[in-house]
Amino acid sequence: MKSMQHQAVKVRLYPTIEQTEVLAQHFGCARWWWNYALRLCVDTYQATGKGLTQPALNKYLPKLKKEKETEWLSSCYSQVLQSVTLNLVTAYKNFFKGRAKYPRFKCKKNRQSIQYPQKVKVVDGCLKFPGPVGIVKTKLHRPIEGTIKTVTISMTPSGQYYASVLTELEEDKPLPNTDGKVAGIDLGLTDFAIVHDGLKTSKYANPKHLAKHERNLARKQAKLARKVKGLINSEQFANKYSYLLTNVTRIQNSVKNQISKPKNRSS
Repeated sequence: MKSMQHQAVKVRLYPTIEQTEVLAQHFGCARWWWNYALRLCVDTYQATGKGLTQPALNKYLPKLKKEKETEWLSSCYSQVLQSVTLNLVTAYKNFFKGRAKYPRFKCKKNRQSIQYPQKVKVVDGCLKFPGPVGIVKTKLHRPIEGTIKTVTISMTPSGQYYASVLTELEEDKPLPNTDGKVAGIDLGLTDFAIVHDGLKTSKYANPKHLAKHERNLARKQAKLARKVKGLINSEQFANKYSYLLTNVTRIQNSVKNQISKPKNRSS
């Protein structure tokens, strides 16, 4: 049975000087349009008690590109600005559903990013973006599988560029176990897992890279407990701890999935 799966991969980009200038313009246009659209939403809600839809916001773009004060918006690839609109509308939906805070205005100090909703391709080991950016030198650790759906280009404070590529691919959906065999998995401390399927017992040691991350997580958890809530350093440390916890959980789930596959238990 086939099923559609989504997969995300983050790769390093090495744009030329000319491309960094284009990206800087795109970052600025996207940031300006986010703030302008957010202000429109706030003012409209205060005046009418209603918000603005995605199509209603996008209608402002052609007018702004024709006005002398904002004609520079035309230098930005149109779908990049439309993606900003979509992200703002999504941010509002998440806010009203209690999943996120109210959307905030952005400044240059924030993370700089733009999103391409389509037409990004892999050409000779590089990513090719539509519009003026073109083909950008890319460090691909492995081939990008599936159909590219969206690509987000971001720039770190140190000036490094990355692309987060979301792909969609068709995979075989695992069939249910029909042989009547059930395996019990006991997650332990000394061993990562002990699996018993009624015939034999198998022990799986803690992967070295997982054990290293778990020790680091334990140290940071103890240090976090000593931090004073409300301090800036405490919040920054909590963010680092959350990132590490997410990474450890991801590795644990990956190992569990490998162990739970019958072909891995039969060896």
